[in-house]
Amino acid sequence: MSTFPTSAKAVIIGGGIVGCSTAYHLAKLGWSEVVLLERKKLTSGTTFHAAGLVGQLRSNANITQLLGYSVDLYNTLEQETGQATGWKMNGGLRLACNEERWTEVKRQATTAHSFGLEMQLLTPSEAKELWPLMTTDDLVGAAYMPTDGQANPSDITLSLAKGARKAGATIIEDTKVTKIELEDGVIKGVMTEKGFIACEKVILCGGQWTRDFAASVGVNVPLVPMEHQYMVTEQIDGVTSDMPTLRDPDRLTYYKEEVGGLVMGGYEANPIPWAVNGIPKGFHYTLLDSNFDHFEQLVELALGRVPALETAGIKQLVNGPESFTPDGNFILGEAPELKNFFVGAGFNAYGIAAGGGAGMALAEWVAKGEPPFDLWPVDIRRFGRPHFDTDWVRTRTVEAYGKHYTMAWPFEEHSSGRPCRKSPLYDKLLAKGACFGEKLGWERPNWFATNGTEAKDIYSFGRQNWFETVGEEHKACREAAVLFDQTSFAKFTLKGPDAEAALSWIAANDVAKPVGSLIYTQMLNDRGGIECDLTCMRVAQDEYYIVTGTGFATHDFDWIARNIPAGMNAQLVDVTSAYAVLSLMGPRARDILEKVTRDDLSNDSFRFGTARTIGIAGCPVRALRVTYVGELGWELHLPVEYATTVYDALSEAGREFGLRDAGYRAIESLRLEKGYRAWGSDIGADHTPAEAGLAWAVKLKKNIDFKGREAAEAQRDNGVKKILACFTADPDVVLSGRETIYRNGERVGWLTSGGFGYTVNQSIGYGYVRSDEPIDRAHVLSGEYELEVATERVPCAVHLAPLYDPGMERVKC
Repeated sequence: MSTFPTSAKAVIIGGGIVGCSTAYHLAKLGWSEVVLLERKKLTSGTTFHAAGLVGQLRSNANITQLLGYSVDLYNTLEQETGQATGWKMNGGLRLACNEERWTEVKRQATTAHSFGLEMQLLTPSEAKELWPLMTTDDLVGAAYMPTDGQANPSDITLSLAKGARKAGATIIEDTKVTKIELEDGVIKGVMTEKGFIACEKVILCGGQWTRDFAASVGVNVPLVPMEHQYMVTEQIDGVTSDMPTLRDPDRLTYYKEEVGGLVMGGYEANPIPWAVNGIPKGFHYTLLDSNFDHFEQLVELALGRVPALETAGIKQLVNGPESFTPDGNFILGEAPELKNFFVGAGFNAYGIAAGGGAGMALAEWVAKGEPPFDLWPVDIRRFGRPHFDTDWVRTRTVEAYGKHYTMAWPFEEHSSGRPCRKSPLYDKLLAKGACFGEKLGWERPNWFATNGTEAKDIYSFGRQNWFETVGEEHKACREAAVLFDQTSFAKFTLKGPDAEAALSWIAANDVAKPVGSLIYTQMLNDRGGIECDLTCMRVAQDEYYIVTGTGFATHDFDWIARNIPAGMNAQLVDVTSAYAVLSLMGPRARDILEKVTRDDLSNDSFRFGTARTIGIAGCPVRALRVTYVGELGWELHLPVEYATTVYDALSEAGREFGLRDAGYRAIESLRLEKGYRAWGSDIGADHTPAEAGLAWAVKLKKNIDFKGREAAEAQRDNGVKKILACFTADPDVVLSGRETIYRNGERVGWLTSGGFGYTVNQSIGYGYVRSDEPIDRAHVLSGEYELEVATERVPCAVHLAPLYDPGMERVKC
């Protein structure tokens, strides 16, 4: 009989598919001193009752790659371990019952092509050949992914566990972890019912228990359990073992074959949260009471697609709780609140599809200190302050669950849990026709309704109802001036005797500038990838004011804080809520600002890339001479209590110059024309400054060491294999991102972002031209290009210079 371990390199808590996959992959990396602890039996939490469909395509290339890894692993796992998995690559069908859904499916097919997956578009009759039991009278078409499949959740988890044991990992069942032991904020080990295990790293894969357990050490994991039901039938004539899985999103349902019968489940619009007041003690290998009344709505929809269900015998209506998240994406990564504490949870009922890849990524993150590639869409640091409130998380998660199969519209906003975080100007802007969007809980004006139009988005895959209005805001910025409320910006101060030295190490650009300087900089990982993209203002010799995007507040704060070199005296503080931000942009910006301040705003006195404190209406305002829209302008950062006073003063002063309010949709179109990059789409941890056209912002010519310098020097010396380029197409072509890029007829990448430029009157997209060999600008510009848009190829032009340049005389004058 084996003895209970007293120490380990890492302890994994939770024996579902993700925990077992993480143990398997850590052991494969040579981490034999890994212990997985399961409080009851493997799979006994939620894994055992998962439906087991395995699809791959997501809207992000790397998450698609991660799910594709799962498929590759499942193809060989049974042969490797000798343990059955129930895996079969029988393909997956997705149906479209109306023209808008068909457009969505065609765009998904193009996304698949962009990411290197095969997705075939089928006629209704071709789809029926693959799935003869369904009616097709209402079908417009279908998409077929031949490499999708299905698995038996318990079997595939046990196979991963067996593989983990063979590679040296220890798996112990019936052992509850009671506490994580910390000393001065550092993990020392875990206390269990059977004793203490010393370890430096803890990986929590606890499914629906994760939020509460993580909270015991101050870590926030935004997930809640929801009831999820599916029906298992007796054998049905005509059901064959090789039938593909079927998703019928317009009827909110999915299907897979099981022992000659069918599994049918779905995502109803009115889901039921579970365990609102806590998960019952002793809950394991337990299902909830079947709720036939609630499931009836899905049955009625399913009968219209599969009439055979009406006479089929029903074995069981399975009702099992699953953990869901507020945005429908799972949660991976090292917690920003506690070093060496990792999380893999919140899989939104596709944990089997993600399990193989998620375990691989989490294992690499633990072993190497960073994920194998950029996983921002599922990174735990994408969350923020609203996500500490479980009621808010549940409210938003109910909406996300209900939208699981609804149309994924471009620019779609969530409506639940709003308003949450409001600028002091919220009510004023609402009264002036602002149509708000939301990011990290913040209400942000997307556009302003004028001439009696309703401040409401009407979604479509074509030009949406706000298109012309945003064009007017765009034009005002180019020709007069606009005022953006950007209070939601994340803002930090870095202060202390070593502030310059610390920031010099973290930032790729030179921050050793005089007081009053603005520095645009990236922050790089050791591979040279862009982890942060932000602006620093030197406030004093020992202080910097740092501004970054709304959605990156947690991520960027964590990156800066964890990379301050040991022993340096520099403190990072989040001051987001202390400052409102008004961005005054446009060729008349100086005229307007001069009417409300006595400070000298001439170009000689107040140059681009500098900042100073000026007075407006009794308020000390940090005025930053910077732009993200390509026009003369200032970001005005001011204490929140002055926001309405300063806004009113600017609005009154701007009346004679044509000043108008504008929103984030205009910011997007303006920045696309000017070629400014957006972190999270155009740039990120997988993209370097040299690849993104930002090498000018890297201090390689200076003898200053910084994180990522070695990788940046290697690219400088050896060249790059991908280059970010701009693509323009006719104005009637709608680009939204992920469209496939073809150069001389060969697929070379996909668009990272897309939109419209009102000044140039063209559709605009950005994306990386990729090659197996080093390439240069001449290579990019020499090709003939096309974009695949909803499976149709359209001609496009390529550019490496900004589309819009008003002449630097005007911008800087």
